[in-house]
Amino acid sequence: MNGLIGKKIGMSQIFLEDGSAVPVTLVQAGPCVVVQKKDDETDGYAAVQLGLVEKIAARRVTKARRGHFEKAKLPPCRILKEFRLAEGDEGPGVGDTVSADLFAADDFVDVTAKSKGRGFAGVMKRHGFAGGKATHGSMFHRRPGSIGQSAYPSRVFKGMRGPGHMGDRRRTTKNLKVVRVDAENNLLFIKGAVPGAPNSYVTIRHSRKG
Repeated sequence: MNGLIGKKIGMSQIFLEDGSAVPVTLVQAGPCVVVQKKDDETDGYAAVQLGLVEKIAARRVTKARRGHFEKAKLPPCRILKEFRLAEGDEGPGVGDTVSADLFAADDFVDVTAKSKGRGFAGVMKRHGFAGGKATHGSMFHRRPGSIGQSAYPSRVFKGMRGPGHMGDRRRTTKNLKVVRVDAENNLLFIKGAVPGAPNSYVTIRHSRKG
């Protein structure tokens, strides 16, 4: 197993033995239960399907999904994610639980989540443009400036940065250090910021580069 599903709690700070303060993001990592296993013979690849253990009303579960969980003899889960297995790794079986003790202090992880939606934003907020002068009579404060030519080719090139919908996209922050692990409460203290709003779902995987 190289990862699991979690829920972002929020940001805080912890103090190390030398007295330095470290900004951390608290993530409730699991517990997750194995709902399905996939292998090379049947599906063409080896993976496990994890479900985050949390309460969900029966009316929120469709018939198709209810049958999927009844086949595994497990209560329904709201969130399901697949995690690939390394070659030759059997991984946990259906019904087994995966919790925060999958990670240890000083591990490096990649965290994936949907970023906060900011709605329609201008170029200064969306792309960090400097804007114009703020002096009286400028008439050029937060505008993007020239985006094309007056003559040839007289068009706007594709990919030109401009105003538009900001955020609400799947983002991954890589090589984040796990400062502390509270296995009893399934908590991870991850150094730095993690994408997403508080109470949003995140996916934590062992870093490929760290």
